[in-house]
Amino acid sequence: RWQKVLYERQPFPDNYVDQRFLEELRKNVHARQYRYQAVVFQSGAVVQQLCSVCVFVLTWWYMDAGMLSPQGLFGAALVSSLLGYVLFDAVDGGAGRWASGRTRWADLKSTLVFAAFTYGFSPVLKTLTESISTDTIYAMSALMLLGHLIFFDYGANAAIVSSTLSLNMAIFASVCLASRLPRALHAFVMVTFAMQMFALWPMLQKKLKARTPRCYVGVTVLFALAALAGLATVSSVAAVLFASLLLAISCLCPYCLIRLQLLKDNIHGPWDEAEIKEDLSRFLM
Repeated sequence: RWQKVLYERQPFPDNYVDQRFLEELRKNVHARQYRYQAVVFQSGAVVQQLCSVCVFVLTWWYMDAGMLSPQGLFGAALVSSLLGYVLFDAVDGGAGRWASGRTRWADLKSTLVFAAFTYGFSPVLKTLTESISTDTIYAMSALMLLGHLIFFDYGANAAIVSSTLSLNMAIFASVCLASRLPRALHAFVMVTFAMQMFALWPMLQKKLKARTPRCYVGVTVLFALAALAGLATVSSVAAVLFASLLLAISCLCPYCLIRLQLLKDNIHGPWDEAEIKEDLSRFLM
């Protein structure tokens, strides 16, 4: 009788297998079963980040067209940041702050240092790309914002995720766009607003998502509606296309994922590579 061993000679060819070979066949051993509501909930991170980029670009367009003053934007951003700061602590009762050991005084000092540094270098930011054509600036900004969306941490454990790279690309895009605004004050306010949108706002999103899922869903819907309303004032066609994109990401793509899971057919059996699960660290001493 044939045995699955290599240390004995047997009267069978090397590639011989008997009828028991397929008895160990297993299908979809590690396949995950998703629920539609859970996938739609997780897609909210993608929707919010797309809306953040849309709101940022719309804000820059309004400032460039002279329809929004830097003083007005700075005041609105300051008030919203204070409200978000209070909400960030109120969601978990300050437990996250106590665990990190960071005080409010330290947050205030960091904010003042960043604001002073950015304001002092705003004339440099304004004239940094004067020798570069405007078309090139727009192309670089679009490419950097696209890279920001690609490398952003949506909660997936993948090698492509890099929060630092994503934030740096977004700030680089904001510096490029701010250099095309009329004055240095515009550049300062634009870069500050970019930090609020791409650094502080995602932190609040993650806290709401972990602590209050219902509030997170409500904020996502309101934020998407605000982005669509702002985009509709610029172009109704763009608003319709952007709304279609958001609906496709939040509703159609989860449905396609659930349907494709039914077609999954991964096979596992004795032909798989052996996995050493024993702790072999004692042999490394």
